[in-house]
Amino acid sequence: MQVTANFDKFIDVKANQLCFYVQAFWHKDVAHQELQYFFWDTLEEWNQIKPAPNTPYSRKEQVFWHFIQQVHFWPEHELRSNVFLLDELRNCIHYLLKEGLCPFDCIGVRPN
Repeated sequence: MQVTANFDKFIDVKANQLCFYVQAFWHKDVAHQELQYFFWDTLEEWNQIKPAPNTPYSRKEQVFWHFIQQVHFWPEHELRSNVFLLDELRNCIHYLLKEGLCPFDCIGVRPN
């Protein structure tokens, strides 16, 4: 049971941090490279608490992994100016911060 608690806490903490970093990036308070550092640091920490392969996903976890993978994948100019991408990422933020509905098209998977 302790592993599940650590796992849920990891997703909660990292989701809040990711939202903070991305919003700061949009306000030009955080450089794009900092988002990349956050991505790699998160993966490194993830390897320490990886759940069993059959552990079910929560919707929050699916949205979190989708969101962080999008932030890592897209170049800086797309993360700042692509209207459709910005709308999708804002929907993820609103959901992760419990300010909006779950975006049904944002289904990420755990890294291996």
